[in-house]
Amino acid sequence: MLNANDFKKKQIVFLFTNEGDKLSFLNDNIIVKNKEGGIKYQSTCYRLFMICVVGNISITSGLIQRSKKFGFSICLMTTTFKVYEILGARMEGNTLLRKHQYEYTENDIGRKIEQNKIKNQSQILKNIRGKNQIMKEGIELLDKMVVQLEQQLEYLEVMGIEGNAARVYFSRVFDNVDWKGRKPRIKNDYVNVTLDIGYTMLFNIVDAILQVYGFDTYYGVFHKCFYMRKSLVCDLMEPIRPVVDYQVRKSINLGQCKENDFEVVNNRWCLKYKSNPQYIQFLMNAILEYKDDIFLYIQQYYRFFMKRKSVSEIPVFIIH
Repeated sequence: MLNANDFKKKQIVFLFTNEGDKLSFLNDNIIVKNKEGGIKYQSTCYRLFMICVVGNISITSGLIQRSKKFGFSICLMTTTFKVYEILGARMEGNTLLRKHQYEYTENDIGRKIEQNKIKNQSQILKNIRGKNQIMKEGIELLDKMVVQLEQQLEYLEVMGIEGNAARVYFSRVFDNVDWKGRKPRIKNDYVNVTLDIGYTMLFNIVDAILQVYGFDTYYGVFHKCFYMRKSLVCDLMEPIRPVVDYQVRKSINLGQCKENDFEVVNNRWCLKYKSNPQYIQFLMNAILEYKDDIFLYIQQYYRFFMKRKSVSEIPVFIIH
């Protein structure tokens, strides 16, 4: 959970812009004005860690200069939070951090990250009301796997536990649909497509924060390095994924996410263009509810990794 003292010092602000909006600077404050000149948002620069601008906006050169002076970043994003540029302050020259990354060759950090994810998966099942016996058995199985991951295990052993946990978890968290299994990127049904959209949005937010801290986002601690895959982002978003899962389940129950919002093209399910805004909205709201927790989690991970602390001190992301 967010430490109040940390948040008072630095924060992330998400700005959702409209045509003609302008981001500028006045008396140590950032100001967002609409095309008529009215002030939409204002904040002191002293508290900013990063401004995430979602959509198009005009930015003054003076603001970019002051962002470096006050030590905050301006992250430009698409409507699905994909980062296309980061301006202002960033720790891109953090060579010591990258040296630590490239020297790390163990499995213990990845094991603890997977343990954190499975614990959060269990918590999501516990949050579901009116649990039947199958749901209760799933919680018990996941909790046992969390305990298993306290041991020193080889990479393939951890992967095996992760796979078993996924089979237990997904069949229960999506017991409100005809669930046929989690199949990333295959787009074989509307639920998997919706999960992919939510995970992509989450991926982009984690990516942006890691870049500002100066991490090599392609060099992971658990996911293997492949050409052009941001393995570290894949690693650190693992414990946060259940936030998206639970929102998709709720959205199905509320009728926000339904089969007829999709069409099948070349045997692949696709969200209809007209439905894009509503899906981005409910997934975005769920993720942004945790934006402070995500920021603090990555901030603490950065400090943990730089100081080379014991794996027992690794930060955890908590589902509430």
